[in-house]
Amino acid sequence: MKNIAVLLSGRGSNFKAIYNSIEAGYIVNARIKAVVSNKAEAPGLQFAKDRCLSSYFVNPSEFESRTAYDTEIIDILKSKGIDLVCLAGYMRLLSAKFVDTFKNRIMNIHPSLLPAFPGLNAQKQALEYGVKISGCTVHFVDKELDHGPIILQKAVEIKGNDTVKDVSERILIEEHKIYPEAVRLFVENRLTVNNRKVSIDYS
Repeated sequence: MKNIAVLLSGRGSNFKAIYNSIEAGYIVNARIKAVVSNKAEAPGLQFAKDRCLSSYFVNPSEFESRTAYDTEIIDILKSKGIDLVCLAGYMRLLSAKFVDTFKNRIMNIHPSLLPAFPGLNAQKQALEYGVKISGCTVHFVDKELDHGPIILQKAVEIKGNDTVKDVSERILIEEHKIYPEAVRLFVENRLTVNNRKVSIDYS
């Protein structure tokens, strides 16, 4: 049984996709043991509370540094025996200490085909650049922003009259498919990381 923690700052739609995939039996031998947010009013945190999941609001203003803040969260996750940390719209950069503690055990999803358009407003960046295809990427987290080894990607066509909202909605549909898939592959021990390359065992 793999224990999963989710870190979120907002609605947590990808958290819900992972949760629903576990409940539906698509991801087996896994459970969400902790949900942590830096925002007390995050809808995703309320979703977790409504389902009696262990939920934590950790207030950044109570800590002097990012490392001190992350140390508090690390202690929570260690107490829960967490095997995998999933970032689901978590709007904070992780400290080096956090990344080192859970090396190759932190996943994030980003709304572009990395390494294109890292950072905020990736869909807007893609539209402004004029690309014909964008998409989403699930990757392991390292110490650089939107940079770690890529696990899965899904392409999404950008049409001539698309708005940022159109592109965001189309990408989000695919996010909700490939993030649970990446979690499933991790839980089933099908992922191997070698430098930047992630090998997937489909046997």
